[in-house]
Amino acid sequence: MICLFYCTIAIGQEDAWVYFTDKPNASTYLNNPASILSQRAIDRRQKQNITLDTRDAPIEQAYYDAIKNTSGISVMAKSKWLNAIHVRGSEAAIGDLMNTFSFVTSIDFANKLLNNRASNQQQQANHLNKLAVQQDFNYGNATNQIEMLKGDYLHLQDFTGEGMIIAVLDAGFPNVNTLGAFQRLRDNNKILGGYNFVERSTNFYTRNSHGTHVLSDIGGYIEGQFVGTAPDASFYLFITEDHQRENPLEESLWVEAAERADSLGVDVMNTSLGYSTFDDSSYNYSYADMNGQTTFITRGAEAAASKGMLLVNSAGNSGNSAWFYITAPADAASILTVGAVNASRNLASFSSRGPTSDNRIKPDVMAQGSSSAIVNYISGVPVGASGTSFSSPIMAGAVACLWQAFPNKTASEIIEAVKMSGDRAETPDNNYGYGIPDLEVAFTRLTEENDIALSDVKIYPNPVGSQLTFTFTNSLAEYYIELYNVLGKKVRTYANLTTNTVDVSGFSKGIYILKMMYQDEYKTFKLIKR
Repeated sequence: MICLFYCTIAIGQEDAWVYFTDKPNASTYLNNPASILSQRAIDRRQKQNITLDTRDAPIEQAYYDAIKNTSGISVMAKSKWLNAIHVRGSEAAIGDLMNTFSFVTSIDFANKLLNNRASNQQQQANHLNKLAVQQDFNYGNATNQIEMLKGDYLHLQDFTGEGMIIAVLDAGFPNVNTLGAFQRLRDNNKILGGYNFVERSTNFYTRNSHGTHVLSDIGGYIEGQFVGTAPDASFYLFITEDHQRENPLEESLWVEAAERADSLGVDVMNTSLGYSTFDDSSYNYSYADMNGQTTFITRGAEAAASKGMLLVNSAGNSGNSAWFYITAPADAASILTVGAVNASRNLASFSSRGPTSDNRIKPDVMAQGSSSAIVNYISGVPVGASGTSFSSPIMAGAVACLWQAFPNKTASEIIEAVKMSGDRAETPDNNYGYGIPDLEVAFTRLTEENDIALSDVKIYPNPVGSQLTFTFTNSLAEYYIELYNVLGKKVRTYANLTTNTVDVSGFSKGIYILKMMYQDEYKTFKLIKR
């Protein structure tokens, strides 16, 4: 059965991405955002001033159906963000789609030679970091990896991931539904759901154990023995990686999962995966493709970041190989790429290096990935394992706790604060990036930023009759005001204000909550209207 499957894929079958010209019904969806996004996803966009665009609308169903019903074509995945579907079929059948359907704008074969982009460069093996593993909280075995980042400082401030939603995109999550290390998550309904994109199944507690180990570094908890970096966060678990084979379809499944995560209102995504070589070498990427804009998965990652999610990705485990570079999507400019150090803060030799082929610094930051503590998926006890697969989730959970402390900051602002707190921030390089973050420093930096603009703002008179006046010592270019009634319903927005007075004469007597916003900071007041 398995042999037959392999033979079917190998003989005469190609993978390709088929791109569509437009989304003729996009306006219908954009005029009704709740039909395509959860309220939490809508709120996340509003907080970061991200407007909906046509990428948020689903693929045109008629286009999808037409391709699906084409003889010799199998539709394997789809992406609304890239307005594309992943198909499998013969080269001829796929190529005919351009001539058959006017709504097909381009076709990109995974085999680069079929796109007339000859590449005779010898590519070195660079298999995923996904499976290259070596086997106040009492952190137990996890003490060093948390304290290295000052994650314990955030926990002491009561920022443990509560209210944050993290999606883990990986190869499988067996025994997460039974292991004691995840009992705390289960008892508190912190596992919100998931999906097995590889098998198109709702059973995500299956397949490879890699995802279970990764999840333990974020949400695991064993009293006195082990604590993840965000033990009170909530999680969606998505299987996108087929550990039995390496095929470009996995990139498309990842993008599908990222789109699902976005629609569900996810804040942070962790991906301990990377792609450059495949079972069919004609699909392989070259180092030149690691430029932040070529591979399908990297373009999907940029789209995900543009929606306000914070993406954390492992750098890869190729530091000791002929190809020692990062792999896709770690080359994406807008995500946080994490390399690995050992317990003594020295570079782990296996950690993939930069720069990207367009000469950007990567990785961005470092965390412990050599002899990291994880929870074994069979025994349920803490063990040691190595790989950037683990430095990434250790960082992802810690960053989620930092964002919890500053919910009105954008994802990019949180990433910037994390990078600038690194121990090599003044002299970043392509081995360590900006170094090992000190999240206490990042916390202080963000606190000071919050205090600058709105710290001295006052309102008067209060109670107010018809005109409300603001006083502030700092110069504010444009600011916004929102008024809420006692039931929490927004009753008025004043946008792009440049003066310090506001007319409130039209409001009924009563108590209101006034929220003043400047850039990504806010301050609230209780206002009495007489």
